[in-house]
Amino acid sequence: MQNHIDRYLAHIEHNRNFSQQTLRAYRNDLHQYLAFLHAEGCGSFGDVNRLLLRKFLAFQKKQAYSKTTIARKFVSIRSFYKFLCREGVLEFNPVEGIRTPKQSKTLPEFMSVTDVEKLLNTPDSNMTSGARDTAIMEVLYSTGMRVSELAGLDVSDVDFTDGVVKVKGKGKKERLLPIGSHALNAVQMYIDKRNADALVRIASRNTRALFLNNRGGRLTERSVARMLEKYAKMAGMSAGISPHTFRHSFATHLLDRGADLRSVQELLGHANLSTTQIYTHITTERLRQVYNKAHPRA
Repeated sequence: MQNHIDRYLAHIEHNRNFSQQTLRAYRNDLHQYLAFLHAEGCGSFGDVNRLLLRKFLAFQKKQAYSKTTIARKFVSIRSFYKFLCREGVLEFNPVEGIRTPKQSKTLPEFMSVTDVEKLLNTPDSNMTSGARDTAIMEVLYSTGMRVSELAGLDVSDVDFTDGVVKVKGKGKKERLLPIGSHALNAVQMYIDKRNADALVRIASRNTRALFLNNRGGRLTERSVARMLEKYAKMAGMSAGISPHTFRHSFATHLLDRGADLRSVQELLGHANLSTTQIYTHITTERLRQVYNKAHPRA
């Protein structure tokens, strides 16, 4: 059973271009599922039926996992069983007919324009690391790209002439994103400082990566997240500022200023418009608050 899980994890790592964070989540989900099956005395994935799967979901609820986490675990298992059927390991998929657990709808958190500017002004841009961190935040806010897409950027992906950046999204899909002048200037300043910094230049001699760590290697997604947490604390902002907060802010601010939903969908790289529509709830809710506060007969 473990061998089947290992084969599946290798498959999604090499063929599905999942981020390291997603891979870790799928690995943990499947290992937890396997431990549950062993505890139930189940020795083969072929012995699993719908009743046992529903028992697993009920077990997750007892563990006090959130609805979102339980739904993700179910998606991991469903994808795994599809793989087993496609590979001919199983003839029957026990997940078919079981609905994905309902998730509680929560609106994504975003920053105000003032908060974004406060964060952007926090790093010491006179330092190479500070210039890098400023450039990272400028790029995240200017393009709305995922942190996995940012970490995968090469220097050659930034077109300073046409003002676009090439990103590799989910499923290895590439798309071109417009990038603003502030972000381009910040990236250029970082590259100039990086080239002038002898230690960084020597350490990064054999890398094409745009954003580097202190050892000259490609910066990881987790390092970006930790960096944002540090600056949010320095700026006296609430906890929970993450790379995705920049993505949410990017989408919300565009819609606030009249961008159409389809364009925002393309920029975010969402496969389905329904995924993007969550941001319309934010703008609608804020308009409702303004209306209730300002209208004499609200």
